[in-house]
Order: sequence, then structure tokens, then C-alpha cells
Amino acid sequence: MRVLHTMLRVGDLDRSIAFYTDVLGMQLIRKSENPEYKYTLAFVGYGDESQGAVIELTYNWGQSDYDLGNAYGHIALETDDIYATCDAIKAKGGQVTREPGPVKGGTTIIAFVKDPDGYSIELINKKDAGKGLG
Repeated sequence: MRVLHTMLRVGDLDRSIAFYTDVLGMQLIRKSENPEYKYTLAFVGYGDESQGAVIELTYNWGQSDYDLGNAYGHIALETDDIYATCDAIKAKGGQVTREPGPVKGGTTIIAFVKDPDGYSIELINKKDAGKGLG
């Protein structure tokens, strides 16, 4: 078994695809519509789905916002240079909500950004990914 994807419900599919591709540098892997049930799916990621997990963006037609609740945490992305990545995200209009710095209770350098629907995305330097608190 392996992780295939994480699904996020989005209020504006084009805006979300632009964020994940233009701001975070992912690729639009595939997109499909289901007119009968009134939804559109878009899969984005850093490579082929056969090689790693991707994100499924689900747009339910006519639904422009969601209550994110308090159970969702975040998606984590590995980056080669967290400082340069945050600068690039801000330059492209992205929202960095926590500047790079050590995780509370550890030494691993992390940062957080928000996508257009308010979902949190954690950034972790490649050298620290998988270390836990470091």
C-alpha cells in the first residue's frame, strides 16, 4: 500500500490550480468533470502519480467556500531552500503565515503558507525532512 493523494475541496478551481502550479511549482497532472454529479477534479503534484502522492482539488459546482473545521492540520512539502522558497511564494502573491524558523521544541526549520481556500501548507527543508523535531 502507498499514499495516493490528499483531497481538498476548493471554492474556485482555476484560482487553486494557479496557486498550486504557479506559486508552489506543481504540475497539473489531470482534470476531469462529472456533469451528472456536478463536480470537477484536478490532480496536481511534483511528478507522475505512479511515483508519489499528489493533491486532488475537488470543486463542487456552485460551492464557493467551506468551513475548514478544526481537525485538518496541514500538508507538508519538502524544499531545498526554505528561505528562497518563501521569498518566491511572496513574490508571486502567496501568503506566508509563519516565516522560516525552528519548530517549537526542536531545531527543524519550518514555515507555513496558506492556499487560496485557507488550507495550511508546511514547508520543510529537504535536509530536515523526516527528522521529526530535529
